[in-house]
Amino acid sequence: MASGEIGLLRLMKEDLDVVVARDPSMRNRREALLHAALPALWAHRIAHRLHRRGLRLTARAIAWSARRGTAVEIHPGAEIGRRVLIDHGAAVVIGETAVVGDDVTIYHQVTLGAVGWWSDNKRPEGARRHPVVGHDVVLGTNATVLGPVTIGEHAVIGAQALVNKDVPPGARVLAATAVIKAVGEEPQPMEDLYAVTASAGSW
Repeated sequence: MASGEIGLLRLMKEDLDVVVARDPSMRNRREALLHAALPALWAHRIAHRLHRRGLRLTARAIAWSARRGTAVEIHPGAEIGRRVLIDHGAAVVIGETAVVGDDVTIYHQVTLGAVGWWSDNKRPEGARRHPVVGHDVVLGTNATVLGPVTIGEHAVIGAQALVNKDVPPGARVLAATAVIKAVGEEPQPMEDLYAVTASAGSW
């Protein structure tokens, strides 16, 4: 991964600059230092390097502390590229074998997870269990990407979308939006069921 080839301080400076560039609520670097998810990303940068050197317990302790303070959970084994923005950060989960490319934007409540232990325990030792996210991808609020799938470069995964298959480069994956019913109008049964199911993120 490119992030392993450059210095840690340069990586962290890029992370700070990206917050200013992509978050309109941050006017300068001083404000960006108080960005909610930045400490989680910086902690991961350190934890990942320790993890790669075999200091797994120390790396896990850093990740655990970052999760307690930021509500962002990134396994030390996950590979995070350069200039990644985790906006808001709350309830973001990134699993051990996930790979996130450069210039990716991740909104709150995004999960890059595995399918489940009942499936993953059957995989060969060292097999990937989590997604690979290409460069310049946007992962919308509450998007859930499960399993060893690949999200192609420049793809957009919309809010509340559930993805368990590969997504080609440049594609848009959009969950259904809410159905608005006028006052006094009777909902159609199938429409209503579809809206409830889609909004629950379970389809």
